[in-house]
Amino acid sequence: MKVLITGGAGYLGTVLSQHLLNEGYQVTALDNLMYNQASILHLFRDKNFRFIFDDVRNKEFLQKIVKEHDVIIPLAAIVGMPACKANPDLAIDVNYKQILNIVEVATKKQIIILPNTNSQYGSSSNVITENSPFKPLSLYAETKCNAEKAILDSGNGITLRLATVFGVSPKMRLDLLVNDFVFKALSDTYLVLFESSFTRNYIHIGDIARTFQFMIENYDMCNNNAFNVGLSSANLSKMQLAQQIKKHVPNFVITEDEFKKDFDQRNYIVSNEKLESKGWKPIYDLDYGIKELISAYPIFKKIMNKNFTNL
Repeated sequence: MKVLITGGAGYLGTVLSQHLLNEGYQVTALDNLMYNQASILHLFRDKNFRFIFDDVRNKEFLQKIVKEHDVIIPLAAIVGMPACKANPDLAIDVNYKQILNIVEVATKKQIIILPNTNSQYGSSSNVITENSPFKPLSLYAETKCNAEKAILDSGNGITLRLATVFGVSPKMRLDLLVNDFVFKALSDTYLVLFESSFTRNYIHIGDIARTFQFMIENYDMCNNNAFNVGLSSANLSKMQLAQQIKKHVPNFVITEDEFKKDFDQRNYIVSNEKLESKGWKPIYDLDYGIKELISAYPIFKKIMNKNFTNL
């Protein structure tokens, strides 16, 4: 099958491209390389890999290339509240209008799998399921809510509401919570937490790649549905996450500031039961990811630069 991944050279796109190539898929990665990354150079030796240097805002070209593929995975996005706030017009164009342009030309014979986010849930005292109301707290979350609606209203597509991602990628991001906390544990040896009781769900980047493959292979069973994707064993507060990291980095000092607010006000416990009931199970737990990040730390320390964030 021919798979188109927009944003294929990004944090998730690089890992997903490699995973699908390993599984025998033909992969086209479309990316404008806005972060000047060279994260997919290792994929060019694979005869089933194709790279296209272009921008998803190029509507005519995007729609042309969509028609040539069996599976469409629109990963290209301006991710997170700070990045979207810095350039709201770009965020709307990439996160939302890109999806409208794909839906406009996609046929029922094609598979569309949209990565979404738990961010759309905002904050809730109830356990979050796929039926829980959206409470977007940022432009980022709003654009993803609108993109999901466009996919599901079309009657053809799956949306994956991803938990906070962690793990190593050739296009690394150290601004994600687990990755950030591990880096600070090793580089600063201390961490100051604001609103440490705020809880989120987490998921390893490798398990996300496996989820996309699962959806391709089980599309008829899962089509026209949204799924939470996370580790059911990792609904953790920021304090619990930091303490888990401390088990691997004993000299890590964790303190709290009870007077300041976190700019990110998300706070929720997420149920992943719907996805698990389809037969999907994660294979990477939080400890695996922490150890992986610790092993990779010398590289991050050596070449630390802005390419390790999405800002």
